[in-house]
Amino acid sequence: MAILLKNTTFIHWDTLDFEACDILVEEGKDGNMQLLKDGAGQQDIKKHTVLDCKGKLVTKSFGSGHHHVYSALARGMPPPPRKPQDFTEILQYIWWTLDPNLDEESIRYSALATAIAAARAGTTFVIDHHASPNCIEGSLDIIAEAFDQVGVNHLLCYEATDRGGKERAEKGLQETERYLQKNQGLVGLHASFTVESDTLNKAIELMQKYDSGIHMHVAEGRYDQEHCLQTYYQQVTHRLNEAGVLDSSKTILVHGLHLDARERKMIGKKPCWIAENMESNLKNKVGTFKGDGLGKNIMLGTDGMHSDMIRSAKAAFFTGQISDTIDFDSAYQRFRNIHKYLNSNGFSGDGENNLVVLDYESPTEVTKKNFTGHFIFGLDSSHVKHVISNGRILVKNRELQTLDAPAVLEEAQKQARRLWKKMGHL
Repeated sequence: MAILLKNTTFIHWDTLDFEACDILVEEGKDGNMQLLKDGAGQQDIKKHTVLDCKGKLVTKSFGSGHHHVYSALARGMPPPPRKPQDFTEILQYIWWTLDPNLDEESIRYSALATAIAAARAGTTFVIDHHASPNCIEGSLDIIAEAFDQVGVNHLLCYEATDRGGKERAEKGLQETERYLQKNQGLVGLHASFTVESDTLNKAIELMQKYDSGIHMHVAEGRYDQEHCLQTYYQQVTHRLNEAGVLDSSKTILVHGLHLDARERKMIGKKPCWIAENMESNLKNKVGTFKGDGLGKNIMLGTDGMHSDMIRSAKAAFFTGQISDTIDFDSAYQRFRNIHKYLNSNGFSGDGENNLVVLDYESPTEVTKKNFTGHFIFGLDSSHVKHVISNGRILVKNRELQTLDAPAVLEEAQKQARRLWKKMGHL
């Protein structure tokens, strides 16, 4: 059944043109919508699910360019016995202690919790980068099934790495190929300093075989560059360029903080993409993102800290006033660039029938000319009233429609405590 959004103010996500109209939303993956003027469609109103959107703003829903489902159960987790002194110790004592303890159930509830949070915040597409070194085989199917249950579209990968040895690295690549045989996805790698040449070359072979791209962390911390210089006698970007990583328009390089001018220029000339995750960078004290020289292919992610993309855009803008060249328009552009990444590369799940209805009351007028100012200083995820994904109502009146969210989150809390106990944090 189609959805009819009545009395809307529709905002085109790319041009920011405003239109007063009704909207007929077609059901199905990559479906369309029609903007109806002067009461068109009234004669068939009984055939549709109707939502009155008078006084509301309707626009395309949101997407996350880099997420980590596996971190969902870490919120509020007791600290490790030893306080990390730098980024490598944060990895060692927190994330590389957490991910080996993930199993099928904790992965499932991590994915369900992530998808629920995304939906409630208006996000209907998530690009995820997963790791669970003692539960590799089938892990991507678990995540995909959980996202599908909630109704959030996805582009997944498994993070292959040599940090757990060759056998685990090979299993990561095998999980990648198994998943890519039947699903859209990316070829995941952790970061240059944990990926040896053999694993990198095999990942490139998979990328080429399945016409995919690499999704990996790049120069998040200084150690990534230091290790590459000491081990391979070149900087990270040059190593990846020689391997062919940068040549795919589907490749996502995550973070990209510690890059010099030559590396930035190289990336700026390539078809690959950068995913900015400002809040994670601040939390890890690894530096702040700078878009200078990287070109226009910059999109935003959350790095697993949350699923609120408006919040990520605000963090990019406000911190960027000190460290970056960014204004209202470019912050909004980065926020929306995920649609260009997905659509230009032929990935499904981000059709025109993915919409968000915003209940945004403002003391000043909202127009095409000042919308990005409202986006930075006014709008937030609390204004998300309804969410439509693939032409289905995912969130109605701020309540998830596809699952019993309180029951899922209650079970997630049990899984979190079990995980923390396995980690020795309880």
